[in-house]
Amino acid sequence: MTQTDPGPGPSPAPTPASGTGSPADAPVPPRPPHRIHRAWFVAAVAFVTIIGAAGFASLPGLLIEPLHEEFDWSRGTIGLAVSVNLALYGITAPFAAALMDRFGIRRVVALALTVIAGGSLATVWMTTSWQLILYWGVLVGLGSGSMALAFAATVTNRWFTARRGLVTGILTAAGASGQLIFLPLLAWLVENHGWRPAAVTVSLAALAVVPFVWLLLRDHPADIGTTPYGGEYTAKPAPVPGAARRAVGVLAKAARTGPFWLLAGTFAICGASTNGLVKTHFVPSAHDHGMPVTAAAGLLAVIGVFDIIGTVFSGWLTDRFESRRLLAVYYALRGVSLLFLPMLLAPTVHPPMIFFIVFYGLDWVATVPPTIALCREHYGEDGAIVFGWVLASHQIGAAVVAFLGGVARDAFGSYDPVWYASGALCAMAALMAMVIRRRTPAEAVTA
Repeated sequence: MTQTDPGPGPSPAPTPASGTGSPADAPVPPRPPHRIHRAWFVAAVAFVTIIGAAGFASLPGLLIEPLHEEFDWSRGTIGLAVSVNLALYGITAPFAAALMDRFGIRRVVALALTVIAGGSLATVWMTTSWQLILYWGVLVGLGSGSMALAFAATVTNRWFTARRGLVTGILTAAGASGQLIFLPLLAWLVENHGWRPAAVTVSLAALAVVPFVWLLLRDHPADIGTTPYGGEYTAKPAPVPGAARRAVGVLAKAARTGPFWLLAGTFAICGASTNGLVKTHFVPSAHDHGMPVTAAAGLLAVIGVFDIIGTVFSGWLTDRFESRRLLAVYYALRGVSLLFLPMLLAPTVHPPMIFFIVFYGLDWVATVPPTIALCREHYGEDGAIVFGWVLASHQIGAAVVAFLGGVARDAFGSYDPVWYASGALCAMAALMAMVIRRRTPAEAVTA
């Protein structure tokens, strides 16, 4: 991040065209470039923010057994609350991207973090399953969806012209970094003090980064009179009214194209095989085979370590190689690893399991940078919102498997059928990725 600003030096700011900005948003002449471009500081703030909010994503897999034992709720019921959370996470994302265009990144993200904190804290006093669905499913789902990967896509699109794939990989890896930080701590709290202190910890972590966001994050390079990294100075556009209408309009336009459905289908399988299956059901599945909860959670944290490496490397590859081919390779490798997992689960951690954790971790969210790149390639300025809808399919796929995984465990006494089905779905996703046709930037759909 010590690279000098590749953008142009100071020059008179262009006069905005009619309707491109309000008087309050009039362009400020760019300042002389810093040794480290300001865009990297914004990316750093976004990275820390995503880490602080990552606790909510680390907790569901740790809650299934404690809630089942304390309240005698079925795993299917608990899985339903997790599935509502995951579905709302995805459905909210495209509207969040549009809301960021309307009200600014800072306001939307600060409010989202506050909602996450409130929903997680409220679970401490719940007594019935509908409260779990409301607090953890609805409130935390809405808040996390307003953060989501649409946040990373919006920051990347506004602040970077060069190195977009790399930055997308870094910000995507922030979630894995948060998982690495929170999972061992939350598992220890659940094991030694119960699930309530873990829920309070998630709430406090989300609240802790709200001042950080409000004071340090900036919505647009023009706010501080600079250029995007690697790009030319542009005036800050006027707020876009009708966020919901725009999100739906972008969906209607994208839904008339084949690449959208292929991207949505592959990403639904991505969600089913990661958040829906491994993040939600790996810990209880390993516990079924006699592995302690803390050991299983530690393995998930190790996945987070290699997820960081794999995602950043995937971003680097996305800047250099064809995105659809990268997706095909990622999904194929993930499918193979999931087919072997049922044979590796045991009471203790052994070398083949460690190999799976490393291999799977490198592939966990490596699919995100090339998927965002394809959305940008095919849909231009609407790419972030289109990715929000593609992310919605990711979370719907995750929600379905989070629920069905619990149902399968209740019905068959084992998670094995779900592991095998998920591996087969990944093979299908690899084929779908190769069907996505290439388009040149000149052919990209614009708003």
